[in-house]
Amino acid sequence: MAENRETRLKTWQRKLTFRFVVRWFLIGAALLWSLAALTLVASRWIDPPTTAVHMERRLQSWIQRTPYHERYEFVPLSQISPDFQHAVIAAEDARFYQHHGFDWNAMEVAAEGDFEGGRIRGGSTITQQLVKNLFFGTGRSILRKGAEFTLVPVAELVLGKQRILELYLNVVEWGPGVYGAESACRYYYRTSARSIDRQQAAQLAAILPLPLKRRPDHMNHYSALILERMRQMGW
Repeated sequence: MAENRETRLKTWQRKLTFRFVVRWFLIGAALLWSLAALTLVASRWIDPPTTAVHMERRLQSWIQRTPYHERYEFVPLSQISPDFQHAVIAAEDARFYQHHGFDWNAMEVAAEGDFEGGRIRGGSTITQQLVKNLFFGTGRSILRKGAEFTLVPVAELVLGKQRILELYLNVVEWGPGVYGAESACRYYYRTSARSIDRQQAAQLAAILPLPLKRRPDHMNHYSALILERMRQMGW
């Protein structure tokens, strides 16, 4: 009897501990999500001083003891060439102005490509990529995808398309320590984002899927495809 009572007590203690851990995990997750949502609301008016990707690269540099120089200059969308804006949209999210954060057709095509072993770009929209850049860095996990899935509608609702595009173009990684359209243009072409020409814009857009491995001057084939897609879209 005493042994059974002790066993039941241990079982009850384990259940209590498990419930305690789960409860505080859920509370912590809810607080973090709320903080991220409030950050998105604030981003309607405040330009982000840094992002999760920026911090991740700094940490990697510190761990690997490699030199790191960050170039990050935030400029208004009006100071980024329309050709540059259109090139990025054509390359990364052709239906940016039609969807509400998720492009289900692009996701289906990407999934089919993965299943068949094809090498095509992913189905993430510019809004999804912005949320990932701001809060989650470059890592992949089911939890990250779940949190991203719930924050994307918030971004679409509180920011609007023009601010989403402005934020994305300014924070996205374009090379080692190079973040944003203005820094990318000055780093690769010694010009401003306002003055970049159509061909250069397409070459820069072409490196976005793999900015640490690609260089604009090696992307002539892909940039030609982007230019053709821009023409098809009326740009």
